[in-house]
Amino acid sequence: MRLTGSQIFVEVLIEQGVDLLFGYPGGAVLNLYDELYKSADRIQTILTAHEQGAAHAADGYARATGRTGVVLATSGPGATNLVTGIATAYMDSVPMVAFTGNVATSLIGRDSFQEAYIEGITLPITKHNYTVRRVEDLADTMRNAFRIAQSGRKGPVLVDIPKDVTANSCEFTRKAPELIRTVTRVDQEQARQAARLINEAQRPIVCFGGGVRSAAGCQPLRDLLTKAGIPATHTLMAAGVLSYGEPHNLGMLGMHGSFAANKAVAEADLVIAVGTRFSDRVALSPDRFAPKAKVIQIDIDPSEMGKNVDLDMSITGDAAYVLQAILPYVEKTEHKLWMEQIRSWQKVDYHPQDSDTELRPHQLIAEICRQAGPEAVYVTDVGQHQMWAAQYLHHTKSRGFLTSGGLGTMGFGYGAAIGAQLALGRDARVIMLTGDGSFHMNLNEGCTAVSYGLPIITVIFNNQVLGMVRQWQTSFYEGRYSSTDPHRRTDFVKLAEGFGAKGYRASTPAEFAAVFADAMKQKGPSWIDCRIGKDERVLPMIPGGGDIEDIIME
Repeated sequence: MRLTGSQIFVEVLIEQGVDLLFGYPGGAVLNLYDELYKSADRIQTILTAHEQGAAHAADGYARATGRTGVVLATSGPGATNLVTGIATAYMDSVPMVAFTGNVATSLIGRDSFQEAYIEGITLPITKHNYTVRRVEDLADTMRNAFRIAQSGRKGPVLVDIPKDVTANSCEFTRKAPELIRTVTRVDQEQARQAARLINEAQRPIVCFGGGVRSAAGCQPLRDLLTKAGIPATHTLMAAGVLSYGEPHNLGMLGMHGSFAANKAVAEADLVIAVGTRFSDRVALSPDRFAPKAKVIQIDIDPSEMGKNVDLDMSITGDAAYVLQAILPYVEKTEHKLWMEQIRSWQKVDYHPQDSDTELRPHQLIAEICRQAGPEAVYVTDVGQHQMWAAQYLHHTKSRGFLTSGGLGTMGFGYGAAIGAQLALGRDARVIMLTGDGSFHMNLNEGCTAVSYGLPIITVIFNNQVLGMVRQWQTSFYEGRYSSTDPHRRTDFVKLAEGFGAKGYRASTPAEFAAVFADAMKQKGPSWIDCRIGKDERVLPMIPGGGDIEDIIME
């Protein structure tokens, strides 16, 4: 059949199983939006307040479901407004396809109105990107984009579509979505060698990252820990893969990880790194990371092997299939003495003090967990509240903690929460944790949450300063608080009401428990302004470039 580029655009989206598209219209994509209007019964389009919010929403959709998020923006500033969201997805290996409109092909390179070379701009922050010059190439280019986004190490792909391509027509043939082929075979000699190192170790530890969540499954990791009696620690991106309270789970590793987790890595004789790249927030001093240990790295991306930390062995492949191959050769054991040593370190770990009169971050999070229950999905912005969330949330779901780890994007949270809520349905419980600094970045998406009646509860850890930067200035810059006290007078309760959301304020634990319970009953979005002390700190903390000997506990 003969279809226009806009009709082909919609048909391929449906062919690829797309049910939600986030975006913002403009001149270069009017043909696409007109066709989406005609197909509203097949694809729901979500209008955000800003293209960056749309990109984060597509990202949150993908993180919450594992499916590919889709975002659409017009040319020029619409396209460039996607850049931070695309980079956020790229750094955290999130599958996304970003479509941008552009001026007609005859106008490209002439500094036309709202023209930007978005293919070149996004080249370093995408797995691949395209500019479609002929309508005949559109369908297969889109199909390739979806395949690439989900293949191997997942990530974003950009497809730029000039306006005349959306108007021109050609013959179109429907195709079934291409099956993503994951390599499941693992070299058996490598599997035996890895198992031999595990069997010989007296003090082994598994360090796992977000690659486990993206893998074919998390169960092989749990099976390894149970069979070999190995403790495990995780990066920020893997919070929730092991449930809170699981006996093998030592919690987060790295700059704001627990003392026990960091100490265990420092004393281990074998580190099995699964789906993690040893970033500078984990291996703060690469030369001194796990100094007594042999290191095995398992990752789907061969370029990550030995990039940051020297290895004794590497195995490239999907983490689930690699661990499945290793398991038959691993001997069943318990490592009782090693676990007893670790339990003794846990007793001296940092434990914050409760208060009946002041709001303390760990108490806020404990109350949220008590009321929201184990099925809640938590989304964070970036800053102190993000680290408190990673430390104290009672995670029970592998896709229940959505946060910007690699890029550390302030303003990520609200868009991502919108994407997660729409992906999971209005009956799902989505809680957004933010700080007043991060929330100011993209709180404009409050209108989006109201427009679509999304019952997202936003808890604002409001210390009226830029908390994480101020903490560093306290510790390392002799208290010179340069540009971290913005003296803002924002009334979040009135602002919420101005958007059409429900606003609350809490200053004691009892007040917070009461208002959070009321927010749980709301059918639309609600914001809770929680006043915490500006000198609250995220502890423990290991300074950049340091190790366990440099840890700050008080």
